[in-house]
Amino acid sequence: MTQILYGDRLGREGKIRLGCSAAIINEEGKVLLTRRRDNGQWCLPSGGMEAGESPSETAVREVFEETGLHVRVTRLVGVYSDPNQLVMYVDGNKVQIVAIHFEAEITGGNLGLSDETSAFGYFSLEEMEGMEMLGHHKKRIEDTLAGKTEAMFE
Repeated sequence: MTQILYGDRLGREGKIRLGCSAAIINEEGKVLLTRRRDNGQWCLPSGGMEAGESPSETAVREVFEETGLHVRVTRLVGVYSDPNQLVMYVDGNKVQIVAIHFEAEITGGNLGLSDETSAFGYFSLEEMEGMEMLGHHKKRIEDTLAGKTEAMFE
């Protein structure tokens, strides 16, 4: 199972990995989350950027792979990284994640499960309080719902 470790500048022990995530908000103001099969945590649709992709293309691909939805990126919410966090994968890779987070809207597709997800649903911030969430995804959701026009940088 993937482990997340924290310590002063612990990120130095890993390589940089660029990831992208997307928040999709329904008419009720709730955010689409998926539950990961590998660790059971709830998260935004997200994943690693592949060579030859732009960040927005990564977000669009990851949303489709994990949910079956086609989306269009509408806004850059922020860029997030924690130099005091190190993600250790089962295969031995150690990384400091730099995440580019977007807001997106649905353009088509059918919401469903994938080989990476075991559940999905739309949730309010209040409903997320009792949920086991992945990493800093809740912070990204809070920033998305704040609706600021300028992007966050952490």
